[in-house]
Amino acid sequence: MIKSLFVTLCGLLIAGGAYAAVNSDYVDAAEKYLNSITGLAGTFVQTANGAQERGTFSMLRPGRVRLDYDDMPIQLISDGNDLYFFDRSLDQITTVPLTSTPAGILIRKNIDLKNADINVMETNATDNTFSLKMNLRGQEGIGNMTVVFDKNPVKLNSWTVVDATGAKTDVAFYDLKPKTSFGSDYFQIQHHRTISTSGGDSFYD
Repeated sequence: MIKSLFVTLCGLLIAGGAYAAVNSDYVDAAEKYLNSITGLAGTFVQTANGAQERGTFSMLRPGRVRLDYDDMPIQLISDGNDLYFFDRSLDQITTVPLTSTPAGILIRKNIDLKNADINVMETNATDNTFSLKMNLRGQEGIGNMTVVFDKNPVKLNSWTVVDATGAKTDVAFYDLKPKTSFGSDYFQIQHHRTISTSGGDSFYD
């Protein structure tokens, strides 16, 4: 299931379908909030295939994010260039370019939700939240990501990623607080061997 999350984070689902309305006020609010963030830390609950997993979440823009699972020997870490799936039980890392993942949308140096390669397909709202459904231009055939924000004040609430097979992973965030004081190697994999999706093995010090 966790492996499927990694695959899910590495792709976006076909947008397709009927025209959906986009509220520019929600797009502007999300863009302003995301660009205001330097670092965050809190907890998360992930739901996929009917199973739930909990853990800790950390993010430092630009480019760095880390998810540690409470009850599994699993880490997802981005160091600003690549996204690593580290399975300590197998002593194995799989890596893909961060630019090929929807998670990369949220941790860019400059987040432009209107004019760059990010396509906001649809916006929705409830009394307390609003959401943006997005994909990457030119990669419409491999999935989408919906990010939910609290309205007042605006802050990250959750995200849902759907991959090209239709598999959905929900990640809800709790107790998120600003944080920038991470260790110098906090967003680095401390390991020696990597199995790369581009083929072949490489080695880390």
